[in-house]
Amino acid sequence: MISAAGVRRAAGRAGVFFGLTAGAVLSVGATLAVAQPMATGGLTSQPIGHYDFCRLNPAECSIKERDAGPAQMTGALWRKIVAVNIAVNAAIKPMNDIDIYGRDEVWTYPDNGEGDCEDYVLEKRRTLSREGISLSDLLITVVRKPDGEGHAVLTVRTSKGDFVLDNLTDSVRQWDETGYNYLKRQSAENTGRWVTIREGQTTMVGSVR
Repeated sequence: MISAAGVRRAAGRAGVFFGLTAGAVLSVGATLAVAQPMATGGLTSQPIGHYDFCRLNPAECSIKERDAGPAQMTGALWRKIVAVNIAVNAAIKPMNDIDIYGRDEVWTYPDNGEGDCEDYVLEKRRTLSREGISLSDLLITVVRKPDGEGHAVLTVRTSKGDFVLDNLTDSVRQWDETGYNYLKRQSAENTGRWVTIREGQTTMVGSVR
């Protein structure tokens, strides 16, 4: 079973490892070039999996925060998000919902050590929130991969741009460097609401109509 403390310990070990092997890269988080953030639009439909997650976890989906703007990028923040991405990717065995639960679109914390893309996102979001990053800067995001398949990633809003934490890679990349088509993401002001991303078209992930 994955515990939050276990993920934090793994993140710490990952941070030490990267500090030793790629410290020169990670230490420049504060000097990353500023990139254009995602352009979001109005309210849109909530993915069905998130809707069901909210029914089971209403307190997590009724948090309203004043959007104070993106988190200030520093070397410490960069190391933290990279380490958490690596640690959670390593801690969870990738399995689809059909194999685990016998049905699709089950969004849940992967406390049993197994999960699909949405479950990785939920764990990364939970861990980074406990590390002091505002939920308004930790946004579940639905994308379409180049092959047309729906996928979920975590967007971290920062003063240097929007960075993507993805279970398909340990690299933390700017949102416009992933090759994904961005469709929708959580509102920065309300954890139970979703907004469009202007570049997005029709989502491949089931939504509440």
